Amino acid sequence: MTSNVTPFRNIKHVSMLWAAPERSAEIAALHKRLFYPAWDEAAVNGLLEHPASTSLVAVAGDPKIIVGFIIGQLAADEAEILSVGVAPDWQRAGLGKKLVEAIIRAVRRGEAKRLFLEVAADNAGGIALYKALGFKETGRRKGYYERASGPPADALLYAIDL
Repeated sequence: MTSNVTPFRNIKHVSMLWAAPERSAEIAALHKRLFYPAWDEAAVNGLLEHPASTSLVAVAGDPKIIVGFIIGQLAADEAEILSVGVAPDWQRAGLGKKLVEAIIRAVRRGEAKRLFLEVAADNAGGIALYKALGFKETGRRKGYYERASGPPADALLYAIDL
């Protein structure tokens, strides 16, 4: 029997797939639920079609729906995570960690020596995850993230040597 309800939240039943441009609309829809300002389908598609793209989706359920994504790029011996998102009803289940670990493996295979990312200073969960995985804070961008209401948030810059 198929269903379009959220599948049972068990990351053992999540598959990691390369994020193909055909999934741009689904990724953009999830991005819109998670971030402001959101990336539209064209922006996501452009990132996924870029030759340096190293991006994955996490899918679960029947039919398979995207419950998480990670969009990154690999250039020479450096890589960057541009965005990572987990559907709200899948958060705090270990899926974010699984996505970051998957992209670390992918960029290592691509011979990256260092992986970079930015995270909002008020994103305690993301900061805790990145620190637990060995990322180190390398800088700060004041007022980088716009907010729908309230003042912008600083971006903390993190990196990990691979």
